[in-house]
Amino acid sequence: MGDTHLSQDDQKRIAAEAALAYVKDGMKVGLGTGSTAAHFVTALGRKAKEEGLSLSCVPTSEATAAQAADMGLKVVTLDDEPHLDVTVDGADELDKHLTLIKGGGGALLREKIVAFASTQMIVIADESKVVPVLGNFPLPVEVVPFGAQTTGTRILESGKLFGCEGAISMRTDEFGEPFCTDSNNFIFDWALGEIPDPKGLGHYLARLPGVVEHGLFLDIAHAALVGKADGTVETLRR
Repeated sequence: MGDTHLSQDDQKRIAAEAALAYVKDGMKVGLGTGSTAAHFVTALGRKAKEEGLSLSCVPTSEATAAQAADMGLKVVTLDDEPHLDVTVDGADELDKHLTLIKGGGGALLREKIVAFASTQMIVIADESKVVPVLGNFPLPVEVVPFGAQTTGTRILESGKLFGCEGAISMRTDEFGEPFCTDSNNFIFDWALGEIPDPKGLGHYLARLPGVVEHGLFLDIAHAALVGKADGTVETLRR
């Protein structure tokens, strides 16, 4: 597209706008969390108002719920609508198999629950998020507060079983206190560099006592819309 060179934020925006094609009148829609998902919520609110769409939206965080309500979208809970037509959400990293790392915004547990309840999950991202091997973005692992440091040690030890090692640290808030998720849990960020076996590591972490959820999304995403610097949007499918 000529000399077009979009910023990272504009790449997120065009990916989010492209995802509107997956939403039809009467649908039940899962809304992700994070900067890219926020672009989608804004675009969806405008589309719903302009076209008079009747939608029921399940947000994955309190922040997204507030934004959706501000945009005039009907916000419901997953218990109200347990089967969703589509969820649109961002990713911190994704590979060619559409395996994802998510959780940079601290909403990985609700994001995975909502995505799993959806007929399809559409990922939206800028081109910097597409990587050959996952792991450069630290892997978030959500844990219960009880015995959190012990759980963190168990998480760290598990990496050796799957060919990956790296420093692990508890996420903190602006006051230096442990970051608390909307579900009142803590998050460890695990700087692995590379994750050669995401499925093996993910399945192992899911069995560790104290681990609530991890940020590896395995065989959940159906397609990814990637906004590029040249102004195009590439569609990746699993």
